[in-house]
Amino acid sequence: MIDDEPALAAYLAEAARLSGYKPLVAIDDQDFKARLVAERPQMVALDLGMPGMDGVELLRFLADERFAFPVLIISGFDRRVLESAFRLGEALGLQMVGPLEKPTRLDDIADILNALRPQLVS
Repeated sequence: MIDDEPALAAYLAEAARLSGYKPLVAIDDQDFKARLVAERPQMVALDLGMPGMDGVELLRFLADERFAFPVLIISGFDRRVLESAFRLGEALGLQMVGPLEKPTRLDDIADILNALRPQLVS
């Protein structure tokens, strides 16, 4: 997951742990890119408002990397912006889930993560 707000990143990581995931947290685009290429996670949760590289650029990067797992957008942007980013991700061939608006409830995150887990188990 990538988020530039450390407290929110920790919150999301805890939600992931509670749902049976082993989260990797990146706080900037360079760390995210390096970890995605090296570790190939089975899911990505991202914020659209990031310094250095915005969420749209991150979606394009994921598509260029042929990322074949779910991508969850969790962002504080207006719902219309979230829906537009979601549709862009789909148009780029990504498996989009969500999106969730910040602030989001732990239960909402857990519901999505728990629903996705069976398809991610290899």
